[in-house]
Amino acid sequence: MYSWRGYGHNHALPATPNSVTFTASSQDEVIGTLTLNVDSPPGGLAADRTFPEEIERFRGAPGAKLCELAKFAFDSSTPARPRLAALFHIIFMYGSMHYDCTDLFIEVNPRHRRFYEVMLGFAPVGKPKTNAIVNAPAQLMWLNVNRIREFIDRHAGDECETSRSLYSHFFSPQEAEGIYGRLAALGAPSIAPQQREQRARPFLISWLHPDRA
Repeated sequence: MYSWRGYGHNHALPATPNSVTFTASSQDEVIGTLTLNVDSPPGGLAADRTFPEEIERFRGAPGAKLCELAKFAFDSSTPARPRLAALFHIIFMYGSMHYDCTDLFIEVNPRHRRFYEVMLGFAPVGKPKTNAIVNAPAQLMWLNVNRIREFIDRHAGDECETSRSLYSHFFSPQEAEGIYGRLAALGAPSIAPQQREQRARPFLISWLHPDRA
């Protein structure tokens, strides 16, 4: 998809202990991918290459721990909003169990800025710059992690929600409880496994971690 968009064809998924790549599949076919990177020395974040000053300002705040979403590609030829919501929600669950990030970033083409503002609550940071890796303009977007929890509590699982927010398609509290339990059973120590079975979504999300390769 990056090649098709004119962003080059030599991209590879990161293989570091602080990066986890999630894939969404439907009928054994991968339809989406998204990587969660956690800030750590010496590599930092991918956004440091294009927005070093902006990222450093957040990094310097007391108690700050930064993370970012990267390598995002999704097949939009089928109804994508519920599947996108499930992918983002599970990444948030996994990240909240394994890491203690305070600030979430993503680099997007300025044409897509409005989507991330309306659908997920991201806010732009500074002005667009040229990302040398893809040779295209990029806008840095930021979201406070506590705001994600507020959005989920307010909108998740509300099938009557009329806003354009993606959070209305997030898992309901009952579904989330079961998913947290299954994630905990896979090795996250901070949340005890739950025994309740929940209704499954009609597609699969998995993750590729160097420690589990």
